Amino acid sequence: MCVRVCVSPQAEAGGAAVGGPLSGDRPGRGPEQLQDVRTKRFLQVGGVSHGLGGAGLRVCFVCVPTPPPFLAFHRRQRGLQPGHSPYWALLESLQLGPDAARLQLINEVTKVPLLLELWGLQGNVTRIRIKELNPLRPRFEVPDVLVAEPPVERLAVTGRDEGSLELSLGPAGHRLLVTEKPFRMDLLQGRELLCSVNARGLLFFEHLRQRRDSFSDKVSSSVGSLWDKIKTLFHRDTPREPTAEEGGAAEGQEETTGRTEDAGNQSEKPTEAPAEAVEEPGSWEETFKTHTDTKPNGPTSVGLDFSLPGFEHVYGIPEHADSLRLRTTEGGDPYRLYNLDVFQYELYNPMALYGSVPLLLAHSTRRTLGIFWLNAAETWVDISSNTAGKTLFGKLLDYMQGGGETPQTDVRWMSESGIVDVFLLLGPTPAAVAGQYAALTGTQALPPLFALGYHQSRWNYNDEEDVAAVERGFEEHALPCDVLWLDIEHADGKRYFTWDPSKFPRPRDMLERLAAKKRKMVSIVDPHIKVDSGYRVHNELRSRGFYVKTKDGSDYEGWCWPGSAAYPDFTNPEMRAWWASMFAYDQYEGSTENLFTWNDMNEPSVFSGPEVTMHKDAVHHGGWEHRDLHNLYGLYVQMATAEGQIQRSGGQHRPFVLSRAFFAGSQRYGAVWTGDNAAEWEHLKISIPMCLSFGLAGLSFCGSDVGGFFKNPEAELLVRWYQAGAFQPFFRAHAHLDTARREPWLFGDENVALIRAAIRQRYALLPFWYTAFYRSHRHGLPVMRPLWMEYPEDATTFAIDDQYMIDRALLVHPVTEQGARGVQVYLPGKGEVWYDVTSHQKHHAPQTLYVPVTMSSVPVFQRGGTVVPRQERVRRSTECMRGDPFTLYVALSPQGTAEGDLFLDDGQSFDYETKARYLHRQFTFAGNTLTASSADPRGSFDTPAWLERVVILGTGKPAAVILHPADGSETRLDFHHEAETSVLTLRKPGVRIGDDWAIVLR
Repeated sequence: MCVRVCVSPQAEAGGAAVGGPLSGDRPGRGPEQLQDVRTKRFLQVGGVSHGLGGAGLRVCFVCVPTPPPFLAFHRRQRGLQPGHSPYWALLESLQLGPDAARLQLINEVTKVPLLLELWGLQGNVTRIRIKELNPLRPRFEVPDVLVAEPPVERLAVTGRDEGSLELSLGPAGHRLLVTEKPFRMDLLQGRELLCSVNARGLLFFEHLRQRRDSFSDKVSSSVGSLWDKIKTLFHRDTPREPTAEEGGAAEGQEETTGRTEDAGNQSEKPTEAPAEAVEEPGSWEETFKTHTDTKPNGPTSVGLDFSLPGFEHVYGIPEHADSLRLRTTEGGDPYRLYNLDVFQYELYNPMALYGSVPLLLAHSTRRTLGIFWLNAAETWVDISSNTAGKTLFGKLLDYMQGGGETPQTDVRWMSESGIVDVFLLLGPTPAAVAGQYAALTGTQALPPLFALGYHQSRWNYNDEEDVAAVERGFEEHALPCDVLWLDIEHADGKRYFTWDPSKFPRPRDMLERLAAKKRKMVSIVDPHIKVDSGYRVHNELRSRGFYVKTKDGSDYEGWCWPGSAAYPDFTNPEMRAWWASMFAYDQYEGSTENLFTWNDMNEPSVFSGPEVTMHKDAVHHGGWEHRDLHNLYGLYVQMATAEGQIQRSGGQHRPFVLSRAFFAGSQRYGAVWTGDNAAEWEHLKISIPMCLSFGLAGLSFCGSDVGGFFKNPEAELLVRWYQAGAFQPFFRAHAHLDTARREPWLFGDENVALIRAAIRQRYALLPFWYTAFYRSHRHGLPVMRPLWMEYPEDATTFAIDDQYMIDRALLVHPVTEQGARGVQVYLPGKGEVWYDVTSHQKHHAPQTLYVPVTMSSVPVFQRGGTVVPRQERVRRSTECMRGDPFTLYVALSPQGTAEGDLFLDDGQSFDYETKARYLHRQFTFAGNTLTASSADPRGSFDTPAWLERVVILGTGKPAAVILHPADGSETRLDFHHEAETSVLTLRKPGVRIGDDWAIVLR
């Protein structure tokens, strides 16, 4: 793993280093000897010219395999092995209210009571929440992720015996069986067992307790077996601590009284837990290298297991640079969810990356379901493969379903703090699960149309003249481009909301010149603020008390790009409101309405912090520790920035904000991307499953850095990446400061022509992309989706992650192998047909098709039975194409039918939502007639756009083609039929795209 180290000039000469290790130690890796320490590069980012202050900070990247830091909670959780659970469900404590069922759980070893709450939510969702009945102090519960309190179904007790009870969860026929001893829950629909909770006995809930000072508490966790001997000497009179298998581990507590008060009575004063017996090392404090993590609340981790019978394929829990289908973690590292600034991340690895969404999907030919674990602390997910028939539970399943051995996937969630709050999304279809998750956390924000165009970025464009030259290059080479980007060097000494006075002295003029060409700009605004008494932003944040605090109450500071930096507390609503106000045109000097924002480094990245992030014992608004909410930080940064862009327009215009860090719900605020990738073929290949995983977690607006951020791509790789990027939702080229310039025209005429063709394909399909995003915004389906979402019963699709669907109409298989002469494309759908979008050749499905490729090839197929709208008069930007005519590509099914739609509005405002200013048109082909009608009569929008051409794939030659406009007249249309490919082209129907009409083939 590559590690980032701060080195001052004095340190290079043999003096002390400015900071400790600054990055990305390999998460989850066991202790290893340091080996092959290789300096990757020295990157000068310090000195006066780069605004890092007098220290002249350098950043050195070296490859050092190291053990993970601060993982005592993970050791304790994983130390609990499957077996007999120590928890009982006290069924007599059941309280059934109009909205929820509540009952107590108790650990038979510690006698600490927990409160179990159960909800049946409308739309086939079950919510399970477990927390302490009487905690010593409140535990963190994640705010601002759910869009609203989900509507509930009325629960009822439908069965009860001595050791169990049965609850009905609503009209869909779901039932929950709660077993008393040991505690477990089984969720069924009819006779089908969908999911079991705590079937493996891995519920692990570390209650809040008072610290007991003892010699053993002061022993380092690295001492290991020596600590055990010391513990024996100094605690001979202490009762034996239960083993992990017995449910004790860090749960050991002296006896309290037995059964406790009613489950619903939470208003009583918390009962003070007795001092703990023996604590495991690391429970109250851990040290990693030069960093110490104090834990004033002690051990507070939570964990729970879920068994999924009948499921062998699970997906989701981004972000990981891994295959789409999640692998089992038995004998290896779990998947880690902990937002980190990772330098040159490893591929096919469960290590943590920049964002985290704790949503896992399971899919089989019978159904789809999801598990949404609402916890923002560091989280690990273990996945194991099992055979349900080998367990008592499996025998029950066999009896109910009449089968033999049933495959099963077991999923175990482990979080460092917080509570257990989990939503079971019961589908039964992939679309239903997507809708259930969207109903909880919101749908993808509808992006402004320009954001779906092509973005050109680099760290960094040097100055205003450089920006003008790059923009001119796009003009001279006829390359469409909507947005130019500026990285950190544009600001005055990396003081965000400012401009370098020597490089960008007239930012407003620069922006207005871009606006005259119908183009936009994005500038970076990171959440680390330079500590500088002459910097207005810093002074305001400090004077208002808006920075994150240390455990001692002072402002938290660390090293980042500006040098010494402080970190705004985005968990504070007042701070977020202030941050949003900074995007007003009179606050962000030089900004205009065509300037948008990039939030990078918002994990948050702290070069001098453990794992290049904030210390877990830093303190946020409300007194919460950073450990409780770490994965929320990036969401809050993007939320506040998006709100700032909305406010600056008086609430009129949609924002565009790109964020590197994210959490559940981030889709409501903008776009994300796969972070600092490299110019390597494997990184191009991995971008597909990474984006597919994002989409499954609600983050439809995603992409990867075209060309790779690190290193220099050869021409073939660059061309292939443009071709792939043109068919991913977010389409941006970006490159590291250290790389050679790579604007498309620098690679020769032949390659720039190939890149131009790829970008033009993207722009021609923008009506289709925009409509797909509108549908995602309304219904929650991912825009870029795996094949199994469209073909849920086709098991061949379940592990495919080198091809995918865009919406329901286009299948794309980018070329990701060097020197490829062909690709194998799987065309799914029994009895369906697919059309090559270039040759229009028809192929019957299902089949695996070998497709020969050249450097100009991008294998894309249109699904029979769909209509895809295009605008084929491609211009310099999306704004220039507004009002241009449309072409409809009608791909007929074997039954001679097709349907599709088109969404149109002004492309920038909220008027579609607030004033119903939009068109949503429906196109249907049946009975040799193509009709246009309103898909949503509530909307209206005036546009000069008209229908220029209709291309019908898979039809014979008609004798005549007649247009029937809404006024009842008839007009014969010119047409051309290509007999070899059965393609009929109708020329210039000339009707307005918003009108009703019919075209009849006679």
